[in-house]
Order: sequence, then C-alpha cells, then structure tokens
Amino acid sequence: MAKIVKDKKFYTNLLALTVPIVLQNIITYLVTLADNIMVGSLGETALSGVFMANQVMSFIQMLVIGLSTSCSVLATQYWGKRDTKSVSSIGAITLRFAIGIGLVTWAVVFFFPTQVVSLFTNEAEVIRVGAGYIRIICFTYLFFCVTNVLIAVMRSVENVRIGMIVSLFTLIVNVSLNWLLIFGHWGFPRLGVQGAAIATLTARIVEFLVIVTYVRKVDKKLRFRFSALLRFDKLLRKDYFRYGLPVIAGDIIWGLNTSVQGAIIGRLGETAIASVSIVNTIFQIAAVAVYGVAGAAAIVIGKTVGSGDYEKVKDYSKTLQIVFLIVGVISGATLFLMRPVWLSIYGDMTPETIKMATQLLTVLSITMVGTAYQMSTLTGIVRAGGATHFVFVNDMIFVWGVVIPSALLAAFVFHAQPWVVYACLKCDQILKCIVAVIKVNRYKWIKQLTREA
Repeated sequence: MAKIVKDKKFYTNLLALTVPIVLQNIITYLVTLADNIMVGSLGETALSGVFMANQVMSFIQMLVIGLSTSCSVLATQYWGKRDTKSVSSIGAITLRFAIGIGLVTWAVVFFFPTQVVSLFTNEAEVIRVGAGYIRIICFTYLFFCVTNVLIAVMRSVENVRIGMIVSLFTLIVNVSLNWLLIFGHWGFPRLGVQGAAIATLTARIVEFLVIVTYVRKVDKKLRFRFSALLRFDKLLRKDYFRYGLPVIAGDIIWGLNTSVQGAIIGRLGETAIASVSIVNTIFQIAAVAVYGVAGAAAIVIGKTVGSGDYEKVKDYSKTLQIVFLIVGVISGATLFLMRPVWLSIYGDMTPETIKMATQLLTVLSITMVGTAYQMSTLTGIVRAGGATHFVFVNDMIFVWGVVIPSALLAAFVFHAQPWVVYACLKCDQILKCIVAVIKVNRYKWIKQLTREA
C-alpha cells in the first residue's frame, strides 16, 4: 500500500525542479501581462484585436506543448536509465515536427490574415486591428516552436534553469521594445499594435539565439547536437508515435477547444472579449505554482518509472496528490482575495469591463482548486507514468461532450450572462477531479515505455 513520503530528498528535489519552472512561468506571463496592459491602454478594440489574433498562437502553443510533452514522457524515462543517446534521438524527432508546424502556420496566417482572424470574431474593427497585428506576429511561430521544444528536451534531463533564463531575456527585450514602439518614446515611431508585434518578434528571435547557444555550447548533461536531426531511429520513431500521438492529439483537441472557446466569447461583444483577455492573463500568473508543481511531478514520476522502482512511484503519487490540493487551495484563495488588486492595473478599462472581469475571476478562483488537482494528477502523474491514451480519451469526452455543448447552449439558446457561459467553459476543471482520483489510485497507469539499449 502506498504511503506518504518522508524522505527530505524527495521534497528538496521536487522544490528544486518546481521553483525554476514557476519562475519561468511567472516571467513568461509577466510578458503577456505587460503586452496586455500596454495594448489595453490603446483601447478595448486594440486589446480585443490582439486577443483574437493570438488565438492562433494559443493553438500553436497547444501543439508545441503536445510535442514537448510527448518528448518528455519518453525522454524522462530514458533519462531514468541514463540513456542520453535515446533522449537526443527523441529530441530530434520532436524538433523536426516543431519546425514543420512553425512553417505551415506561418504560411497560412501570412497569406490569409483577415480570414484567419475572422474565424474568431465578427466585429469588423476588431478583425482589422487583429489582421494588422497577426501579419507581423506570424513570423514568431517558427522561433517559438523550436525554442520551446529545446527547453522541453533540456527539462527532460532535469535541466530546468535554462527555461527561466530564456524567459528573462524575453521579458527584458519585449517590455522594453513595447514601451518604445507602442508609444513612440525616445524618438521611435509610435506604431501602436504593430509596435507590440515587432517587439514580440524581436524577443522571440533573441530567446531562440539564447537557447541554441546554451544547448550547443553550455549544456554538459545531454550534449545535444543538431546533426541528430539528420539521423533517423525507426524504433524510437515508432515508440514516439505509439505513446506520443495520444498526447499530441490531446493537445490538438485542447487547442481546438481553446479556439472554439475564443470564437464563442468573440461573439458575445467587445466587453466580453476584453474581460476574458484580462482574466486569462491574470489566471496564468496566479496559476504559476500549479503548473510548476505539475511539471516537476512529471519529471520525477517519469524518471522513477524509467528506473524501474514502481513502489517508490506509488509512494510519490500519493504524496503528490496532497501537494497538488494544497497548492490549489492557496492559489485559488489568492486569486479571489487579490481580484481588486489585479484589476486595478487596468485603469483604462470601462466599468462594465471591470465588473465582468471581477465575475469571471470569481469563477476561476473556484475552478483553480480543480485545475490544481485533476490537471496535475492526470498529466503530472498518470500521463508521465506511461498512460498516455487515457488523458486523451478523457479530454475528448469532457471537451466535446460537456464543455463546448453546455457553453453553446448557455450563450446562444438561453442567452445567459457571460459569466455563466464562462463557467460552462471551465466546468470540466471540477468534474475531472472525480475521474482523476479514481484513476491515479488504481496504479494501472504505471507503464515502462523504454527499450533496452
């Protein structure tokens, strides 16, 4: 029977992995927050246009997260066996897919910017602003894809600090250039929304150069070489598709879910769009501890499964569930109590937008506890332990069987208030907890995915 872990080394290691991931997420979301505030000062139409245009980036992020997680699920288990050659091969497979995604999405958006933005909203002025922004921002896609896969490869071998360093460079470059180019300070042209896009593009190029230099010149654990892109391991590629495809498909589904949610919100008016843009950014910052501990848990579980010590895996999973709940309660309470402080940053928003944003933050402060438990349990333990198909099937059922149908009915049949629609879009975060607690405590998710050298 699994028991609570009392070994201090476990908690020290978990904290050592969690803190850099949390700091990386904080810095990343501070960039988004700074963009949000600076663009928001141009008015709600500008904020809404950028938010709608960034629905494409949200979809790409989910694809890249899927690729990166697929890489990590296999790579951490091989790292548990200290098989660095296989880790490098898995990283190369992931990188080839990431490059393809970056190039294809760039082509679609660059040649059809207006049509892409109009998929998410029917507000003519929002489409015009969004199209101008996305025509520039699409050049960031390739850099973003490669950078984040390389960070995931490094994280798989417990090298988590580089992600924080890369994000710090992004913060400095992006915020500085935003201030110069959006508002035209120090003699720079006042470019508004286009200035924000140029700032983000420059930051993406800088972070790409930083991670490539680190991987090539500094890292000593993996010693990844880009020549690995030209080598093809048929067995590992087969395993990558077998175990990774459900992860990638699951995150594609989640990306489509995010895009459909954006389209639903986009038809509730500018106030709703601006409010959701604000609260989503605030939630990301408030939830950094949740995502940090989930990421750290995935590394710990994957590595331990790879080492073959299954009894220790069970003990770790029981202990981590308690950690997830504690982190969720603290994060949810903080989000709720800090609502006035968060929203005071957005001084240029209308009273209607601030009122709606307050309602949406209340919804998120409740669902935060569910997110902390079910998301961390299902992705940080169950999926990292080898049961990659289960999370995909579970997400499919909840997204397309519960979340989207309930939100569509609330919005367009019952014409409910936006906060009710938003609650429908987030209801799975609570409902999935029932599934998570049953699945994780049966331990059938522990699967050895590696091959012998």
